[in-house]
Amino acid sequence: MAKLKSVFICQQCGHSTSKWLGQCPSCKEWNTLHEEVISTSKKVVSNPSYTPGAEKSSPLNLKDVQSLTRERIMLEDTELNRVLGGGIVPGSISLIGGHPGIGKSTLLLQLALQAQGKVLYVSGEESEQQIKLRAERIGTIRDNCFIYAETDTLDILRQAKALQPQFIVIDSIQTIRSPGLESAPGSVTQVRESTAELQRFAKQTNIPILVIGHINKDGAIAGPKILEHIVDVVLQFEGDSNYRYRILRSIKNRFGSTDEMGIYEMVNSGLRIVSNPSAMLLNQSELVLSGSSTAAAIESARPIFIETQALVSTAVYGTPQRSSTGFDTRRMNMLLAVLEKRAGFRFGTMDVFLNIAGGIKISDPALDMSICVALVSSLEDFNISKKMCFCGEVGLSGEIRAVSRIEQRIQEADRLGFTDLYVPKPNMKGLDQSRYNIRIHEIRVLGELFSELFG
Repeated sequence: MAKLKSVFICQQCGHSTSKWLGQCPSCKEWNTLHEEVISTSKKVVSNPSYTPGAEKSSPLNLKDVQSLTRERIMLEDTELNRVLGGGIVPGSISLIGGHPGIGKSTLLLQLALQAQGKVLYVSGEESEQQIKLRAERIGTIRDNCFIYAETDTLDILRQAKALQPQFIVIDSIQTIRSPGLESAPGSVTQVRESTAELQRFAKQTNIPILVIGHINKDGAIAGPKILEHIVDVVLQFEGDSNYRYRILRSIKNRFGSTDEMGIYEMVNSGLRIVSNPSAMLLNQSELVLSGSSTAAAIESARPIFIETQALVSTAVYGTPQRSSTGFDTRRMNMLLAVLEKRAGFRFGTMDVFLNIAGGIKISDPALDMSICVALVSSLEDFNISKKMCFCGEVGLSGEIRAVSRIEQRIQEADRLGFTDLYVPKPNMKGLDQSRYNIRIHEIRVLGELFSELFG
């Protein structure tokens, strides 16, 4: 009879110890050790879904290795194709993480319903009836999507081998369990071993697998960190449930760039691709109000024009409030200090509220100039034309520093119909302005910017 014993395993690095500790001795993280019950007997389970080679492989010269002959699987979702680097690579395993209710299952079920070939959708969280109810809401149900509500890896891989689908969807990896282990699903051991079995199956059969992963309270993929090392692609699905926009980012991609991003809009029938995010994020109202300006940002490798909003009012209480949504609060405080020290605007006794319209988060330093304009516009109650846009990083001395991909920003501003673009002067060296119909204003310091805007 197998003997059972308890061990404490770190959820971050997988380090195990016989007793509970407040801090993991390996990765130095706090409160990450969780108790798991394991069996001391060695139980070997043969997996019928794949058969190891009879002979051991030997090292090959790189010149003798045959190149991958199968082309990428092109999906109906153009945004996901872009993020993956041009479609799914055969034999790859991709991990998609995100907050609960953000739309991970909806995205992959929608992908399965749109596929041209057979798709195996494995769900360990919902029944077949629940999935069909969601599929009827999303769109047309086709005869190439097969639903399998199972959590046992041996059964899943056996059915996948018999079906030979174009790709497999696992929803989610935290519910899948390997029968050779005594620990509960979602534990470090189960997640690691289940992912390893899926990886071996994908590499041997050339069937790509898309895996959904839960995240913890810190926003990282739940489970051991080795999970992100095993898979080929890690995608993060971001967004606020109070807003309808969702962003799919590439964190790791062995077959493409990590500078890509996909934008979706959550509607009643599922997720809709946003082909022109700038037109969706900019304010379409004809009203021109103070405290609002347009920023020419670059998110990943994609130009996005967004509206930055600021509200500056006299503090009612002794300590002024500082709050920002979609932008780093510490950087906002730095910009306020620069405006007060270098430009002479007094924000010390003012409440300051900052918002990036649309509910998205942007980390591009080029937002600095637009945010400074919005702050001063609200402070002085001066309106900024909607035909003006700004891009530039603000230094601690009040200088406007150069930004990346300036030509992409100018071309996008010209295409969207803006009349004036304020850019850092260092960016304009060697750039032919005659190619564009937009007026380009070269700014060196904040003082020059406000002199042009406010006179």
